[in-house]
Amino acid sequence: MPNELLNTKEVAGYLDINEKQVYALIKARRIPATRVTGKWLFPKALIDEWIRSQAGEALQEARRKSTRIEGALLAAGSNDPVLDMLLASLKAAHPDFYVFTASTGSADGLRALGNGYTDLAWTHLIDPESGEYNTPAALAPHLQGAGWVVVHLFNREIGLVAAKGNPLEIRGFDDLLRIRPRIVNRQPGAGTRILLDYQIKKANLSPDSLPGYDREVFTHMDVGLAVLTGEADTGIASTAVARLLGLHMATLATESFDMVLRKATFFSRGVQAFLEGLQSRSFQQNVEKLGGYDFQRAGLVLHTIDPERS
Repeated sequence: MPNELLNTKEVAGYLDINEKQVYALIKARRIPATRVTGKWLFPKALIDEWIRSQAGEALQEARRKSTRIEGALLAAGSNDPVLDMLLASLKAAHPDFYVFTASTGSADGLRALGNGYTDLAWTHLIDPESGEYNTPAALAPHLQGAGWVVVHLFNREIGLVAAKGNPLEIRGFDDLLRIRPRIVNRQPGAGTRILLDYQIKKANLSPDSLPGYDREVFTHMDVGLAVLTGEADTGIASTAVARLLGLHMATLATESFDMVLRKATFFSRGVQAFLEGLQSRSFQQNVEKLGGYDFQRAGLVLHTIDPERS
């Protein structure tokens, strides 16, 4: 709920820290809080904004540190287990290259890139007008300055994951409306959160009509673990997560998972090594075991974007 207030215990759980750390943050005036009848309360909307601002500060600090390592690249945005596998194989093949990445969600990753905090952004942002992914119209509002390149990495299936055997018989988005299961959501700005909101808007519904809409996690794996442990009935995640955790999956869409970067960065040795690994047959064969991924257009430049000329 937008006006929800959290107490110290609840905000500690929400931030995954202990209450003593919460009181330390209050004392240092580093967290938004208000005192009512002797008790500290925390508006959830302000806490969410504070989390996003802290991520921005962390990215700036990472940028400063990464410049000390020759050839290092900083990335932010969406996440996927296959991306983690690719970055690990890159490090094994090229120990002199470093890619530091933060899972911030597609929109925040693009904003970090546009503000100069990162070199790369991972994104699968749906365009509400066309229903397509990573179009210039969807990406340009988050970017500024010099021209940009959108490079395709892979297509992946995403869908509603559910417990093994699918006891609630969740087969698609319509079942969220019919059954009203407990969902686990992603943070604002995440590509799957934007997709869910897109579907909710198409159905002329209020987000409050879905139980668990306000429960937010930051990765596909977190969604899968919430379902696996019974804390939620369903949520949107990738095929890789469903296969790795042994969950049922009802496919919702095949989306384009892409990389956005400056034109000059595209020709750097690190990026070219990354793309070489992505296109290698050995890597793609490892991913084929998971299913739900398509590398036919891997490495293809999809768009060039220059917001100053748009």
